[in-house]
Amino acid sequence: MKNKHKVMADMPEGAENPLSSAVVSRDKSTLDMVRDAIRHNQTLLAFQPIMQSVGPQSVAFYEGYIRVLDSTGRVIPARDFMPHVEETETGRELDCLALDHGLKALAHSPGVRLSINMSARSIGYQRWMRVLDRHLKKDPHLGERLVLEITEDSAMAAPELVIDFMDRMQKHGIAFALDNFGAGITKVSLFRNFFFDAVKIDGQFVRNIHADHDNQAIVRALTGIAKQFDMLVVAESVENPADAQFLISIGVDCMQGFLFGAPSVTPPWLEELRQKSRASA
Repeated sequence: MKNKHKVMADMPEGAENPLSSAVVSRDKSTLDMVRDAIRHNQTLLAFQPIMQSVGPQSVAFYEGYIRVLDSTGRVIPARDFMPHVEETETGRELDCLALDHGLKALAHSPGVRLSINMSARSIGYQRWMRVLDRHLKKDPHLGERLVLEITEDSAMAAPELVIDFMDRMQKHGIAFALDNFGAGITKVSLFRNFFFDAVKIDGQFVRNIHADHDNQAIVRALTGIAKQFDMLVVAESVENPADAQFLISIGVDCMQGFLFGAPSVTPPWLEELRQKSRASA
């Protein structure tokens, strides 16, 4: 730590901090990559199953995650770029593309139910609303198979905006899920005013939960709150059978994680159809 202060002290006044410069350069590079992917239509969704906890385990619905392709064609996951673009115009464009890809997938696969992530910032973004309106005009029933996921922080930052939007979407049959539940600060006084149909408990509380008594208490409490408001409870980041068994024992309705399948750019339901077709041939 002393060496760090010495380096800073030895820097000429007005000189650029090399670490800060590297961070800025990295962020700009990431933003440029995402912008290029959007410009050249190099985006797609990766799909991950969300499984029912009780009875014969079957898929309740899928989540579609936005992905971009870099200049080499490599698929880049959202965690590598979304923090850099979330609060920018580029973030809104990605929300538009994710919604468009998702609604097209629903239109092509009538038996599928799909959740798509969005930011509360996109509610007032005209292009995003035009994408939604255009698809619903083509097929008014698409909304009945669409789940929109809004992060806890995003929802709580603009509660009136989110509540009004959810109210307006009721007529289309669109469901809503509160993503990253427990990771932020939920204003309980506002919680009851939302129209969330489901909550997704943040993965930080779920990983290795069978051996972590503190997280067991937290997830029990979060599950109890959601159940009090008749919300479906989904646990994220379920990675081993012991965690799954504990979650089932406390009444979690659905589970999502690598235990059941990693996100795949090939729609899993299409792969299942291919396998059934080969088996019957």
